[in-house]
Amino acid sequence: MTLWKLSAGTASVIGKKRIKSEALPNTAYIMLGGKCRNNCSFCSQSQSSSARGDLLSRVTWPAFDANEITSGISSAYSKGDLKRVCLQVVNSENSWDATLEAVRKLSEDGPKPICVSNHIADTGQAAEMIAAGAERICIAMDAATSEIYQLVKGQDWEEKLHLLQECASTFPGALTTHLIIGLGETEEEAVNFIADCIELGITVGLFAFTPIPGTAMADKRPPSISHYRRVQIAHYLMRKGYCRSAIRFANGKISSCNVSDLAKMLADGKAFETTGCADCNRPYYNERPGGIMYNYPRPLTRKEVEQAITESGIGGVSYDLACS
Repeated sequence: MTLWKLSAGTASVIGKKRIKSEALPNTAYIMLGGKCRNNCSFCSQSQSSSARGDLLSRVTWPAFDANEITSGISSAYSKGDLKRVCLQVVNSENSWDATLEAVRKLSEDGPKPICVSNHIADTGQAAEMIAAGAERICIAMDAATSEIYQLVKGQDWEEKLHLLQECASTFPGALTTHLIIGLGETEEEAVNFIADCIELGITVGLFAFTPIPGTAMADKRPPSISHYRRVQIAHYLMRKGYCRSAIRFANGKISSCNVSDLAKMLADGKAFETTGCADCNRPYYNERPGGIMYNYPRPLTRKEVEQAITESGIGGVSYDLACS
């Protein structure tokens, strides 16, 4: 029997687990692979981590029979309860073959949007995964700069960035990457990384650094909500077509933006919702129920929008992020 791990929310959607949540996932999140061969300082699955093996960020991942998962996802997808599948693959022995098998299995009853976040060595492997049925490939950079990448991942930034760019050129519109805010980057560094990706047609999913017991970064604090909100707003503006030059900085921090009536543009709250692939809402991946909501997994209420704008520094007579 082949076992796959599901996020607790996904298990609830397909009837394998009961949880209480104000927002369930729109995407089926599946984790494949065993102990990782990499040693990312922030990750519960890293080689040196002593964290629980069923954790990734704050999410628990119970294991179920792959056939039951496939059947449950197909049923939920046909009813519209799930809109895509996301494979989070731990870089472990045999994980590549297991991922190809999983993509093919999930596609057996008809194509559905599948994103694979996996260790990709070259464009040939990306092509193989897309041919198997993957709609998107995620190459997670995580860090905004070479120095931070080396510090927290211990790998070659330029090599991985070149691969991301090469895959984006070879497979236009099919690449996603992740950026973790709070690893030590300035807001200007985060914005420049996001802008570079958007210019190449790469979708960026923003994450807030989450300290996990048992990892090397367990004692590091998560980002301030004001830091995160400003990056979210800049990301949103660039997704809407504004150039990076519309964002202005002072000592690495966003100080102003050349956008008319920014508050009106932010009024629908979309800037503060989860970002990444379409229909990816990752409920409580970085958040605790009742705690700070870095990424909202659902539309915001008017009160929540006002709070998020206030957290960014917008509002009142004087504010940090001004429009001019």
